[in-house]
Amino acid sequence: MADPPPLIAAYMRKRADLVRFFTLRTGSAATAEDLVQDLYVKISDIVPPPDMRSAEAFLYRVGSNLMLDRNKAQRRQAARDHAWSQAAGGDGPEPVDQEAPADEAVASRQRLERLLARLDRLPPSVAAAFRLHKFDGLSHSEVAERLGVSRSSVEKYIMSALRALTADEEP
Repeated sequence: MADPPPLIAAYMRKRADLVRFFTLRTGSAATAEDLVQDLYVKISDIVPPPDMRSAEAFLYRVGSNLMLDRNKAQRRQAARDHAWSQAAGGDGPEPVDQEAPADEAVASRQRLERLLARLDRLPPSVAAAFRLHKFDGLSHSEVAERLGVSRSSVEKYIMSALRALTADEEP
């Protein structure tokens, strides 16, 4: 297997450091991860300049430029949103509440508690298959492997659980 290009090799060595660097500057680990991913895409398409002295320094410079570009784009978007809101007769962008109204949150919590109580009354194998598939996101095959049963059994367990959990469901 051939050695990776120098920039890719430097990226692989410094990836964790880059994530930490951008997390400190952006205040968000998710944004830092996005920037480091964008950095990889960027360096995979470019040929390093012939006078490049340090691949690591080059990575930090390109990454910093990506971060600045992202910040500028966010500021432009905020300005556009504000201008649109004012043109539409508002005083500026209204903050949007991401939380569900309290009564809906309470009702959802109560429905979840009823569902979990019904789930606890199911046979253990049926409940385990349902939890692994619906809560943990495992495929039928993965659940079958984990429980040591056939895929067909898992499908039957999940159908049985769904029937039991939706039977006589209260509104």
